[in-house]
Amino acid sequence: MESWSFPDGNFANLVESRRIDSLPDVNRRLQLHSSLIQRLALEEVMEGHQGCVNAIAWNSKGSLLISGSDDTKINIWSYNNRRLLHSVETGHSANIFCTKFVPETSDELVVSGAGDTEVRLFNISRLNGKRSEEIALEPAALYRCHSRRVKKLAVEIGNPNVVWSASEDGTVRQHDFRESGSCPPAGSSNQQCRNVLLDLRCGAKKSLADSPKQCLALKSCDISSTRPHQLLVGGSDAFARLYDRRMLPPLSSCQMKMKPPPCVNYFCPMHLSERRKSTLHLTHVTFSPNGEEVLLSYSGEHVYLMDVNYDGQSVMSYTADDVPKQLCIAPLFKETKVPSPSAVSSDNLPERKYHLRRLGLCKKLVQYAAKALDEGSDLFYGIEACNEVLDGKGPEIGLALRHECLCIRAALLLKRKWKNDVHMAIRDCNKAQLIDASSFKAYYYMSEALLQLGKNKEALEYAEAAHNLAPSNSDAAEMVKRIKDRLAAAEAEKSKKDNEDTGKSEVRHGRLRSLSDVLFRSELSSPSQEDWHEREDSDYEEEMELDFETSISGDEGRDNEPSILRGSLNLRFHRRDDLARENCSTDGSHGSPSSSSQHENSSYQPEVVIDMKQRFVGHCNVGTDIKQASFLGQQGEYVASGSDDGRWFIWEKRTGRLIKMLAGDEAVVNCVQCHPFDCAIATSGIDDTIKMWTPHAEVPSMVAGGTAGPETADVLTAIENNQRKLCRNREAMLPFEFLERFRMHEFAEGTLHPFECAQS
Repeated sequence: MESWSFPDGNFANLVESRRIDSLPDVNRRLQLHSSLIQRLALEEVMEGHQGCVNAIAWNSKGSLLISGSDDTKINIWSYNNRRLLHSVETGHSANIFCTKFVPETSDELVVSGAGDTEVRLFNISRLNGKRSEEIALEPAALYRCHSRRVKKLAVEIGNPNVVWSASEDGTVRQHDFRESGSCPPAGSSNQQCRNVLLDLRCGAKKSLADSPKQCLALKSCDISSTRPHQLLVGGSDAFARLYDRRMLPPLSSCQMKMKPPPCVNYFCPMHLSERRKSTLHLTHVTFSPNGEEVLLSYSGEHVYLMDVNYDGQSVMSYTADDVPKQLCIAPLFKETKVPSPSAVSSDNLPERKYHLRRLGLCKKLVQYAAKALDEGSDLFYGIEACNEVLDGKGPEIGLALRHECLCIRAALLLKRKWKNDVHMAIRDCNKAQLIDASSFKAYYYMSEALLQLGKNKEALEYAEAAHNLAPSNSDAAEMVKRIKDRLAAAEAEKSKKDNEDTGKSEVRHGRLRSLSDVLFRSELSSPSQEDWHEREDSDYEEEMELDFETSISGDEGRDNEPSILRGSLNLRFHRRDDLARENCSTDGSHGSPSSSSQHENSSYQPEVVIDMKQRFVGHCNVGTDIKQASFLGQQGEYVASGSDDGRWFIWEKRTGRLIKMLAGDEAVVNCVQCHPFDCAIATSGIDDTIKMWTPHAEVPSMVAGGTAGPETADVLTAIENNQRKLCRNREAMLPFEFLERFRMHEFAEGTLHPFECAQS
């Protein structure tokens, strides 16, 4: 398909307007203009670490870049010449996961958080005049109040005195440099630090309707640059949470687990809110530059965009009761109020010509998408064309064209069958029904979507409704017959199972699987090339729980075996009905909830959740729990994310269209950070280097990169491979290197050499 132009204006005209009109936002628009993004290419490979680079961040002026690595060092780089200025031996005894410049300190103070549970503050002004060799620097402050790994740090613009840390122990702690230089020493009378801002040790939810019970192992946090009282956190469940720091309880030592404080907003795509899959969690959350949107990156999932809804106005929100309603059939011929299309003013002739030209382009894109649907080819680009029509800048396209485009996109999604495409198709069908309550296509494609989800009874209702709307349509009649046959077969299978020996069934479902069963089951359960996309729902039939507890004893472990973490591994493999029986049993201490807890569940009021407004697909996020998704530029018009295939991806925020794919690391790209003002982007990951990307390529293209292999040239091949990885959830629970070391018996009893950058 031929590429279409981007709606951000001509680059040369913008430069000329800056000279003549002095537009206040022209520099922001020029920073990451589409023509520059299309020319992004690798400029510099910055060497200086000896381990995975897990964190990178710019200073406020964009003159310095800081990085933290598995080698427990902090490096400071010059942006002007891309050279290493300082390499600091921090004294951390485990991987550094986060590091930041402290604002308003002339870039003299930097802070780091690591897997040894510590937060350390350094004054790098002491390094002035020294060479860039590794220098051991004593911390200006040392905080040891977390009990598990510190995964993310947050700072407030204009505040040089406070830094916040989010840990897998379920707490966000506030470290005020003015109060004390470090935590109280071990054994002192005041051992507990009173710096807990947010206690979520009982804050995780398996689904929207459940009350929070488990510990929310925090993976990420962010503070809004425009409303610094807003704190966004994400962790080991599907829900990101927005808190107002002014409304939180006073700082405490958090000696006892408390009920989580109320938050301002929950964020979660509706189709993920009711899934009880234990492996679904957030790896990164962040605010947009203007603070009005948030970006969520999920492990085993895609990247999603939501509105903050800070002003209390109605946006795309829902409750637990709304989730099943999207699958229920609506009354036919119901009068629905729809927004009327905005009229195009004829006073401004050039603007009217532009609108007409843009409307003509939209019609051509819809025709292209319809052709892709009929031929069954170019499904990806057909969906991208629909995205541009429905979400791109331009005039109101009219209800008829919008309805047609929604139905075509739903059909294309159902044919493509990438992860959660069926849920996106359901959203489009519901939107099409709002425009036309008697839409045959909306009912027909909804029936197909529900059939793919295995919801046969609901699918039959929609199929019969479609058949009633078009009795002569053979496709609808065939759909009704197919669903009835499937229901009859399911009923016969159920009757057959009811007659089988229940004892054998209990033995089969309750059997405890050995570790070898789990590690070597891939030969038996690997999906074929034809049905890899159909495993999405089957992955929820069984769950495996992995408990890996490590203990680090400071200098004791460092002297003898510096790279070994002492720990134990515990695997539990069970089925859904086992969980149901445990929850419903009335005898036994583990499976019987008390009457008070039952009363608590009955009185629990589920929260209102903000739904997604855009989805970004193409990358793969299953191997690490530090993978970022970032807004690019001062306006945040583009979204970027690293991927487990060694690439990183750039999408247009408004439409979700993939516009650039670049080959980064050899294995995994985790971090993507855009320069504050220039069109320059730094990336890092499993490699021990940092890559700097600038728009110096001679020819604009969708694909570019450093050492790109032949596979990189094929965008669809790369994306489809990533989709297969996302759908192989069971095999992705344990990293490949982790499994290989088990097979080769590299682990001594009681010890574990983890793949350092892999998901915990």
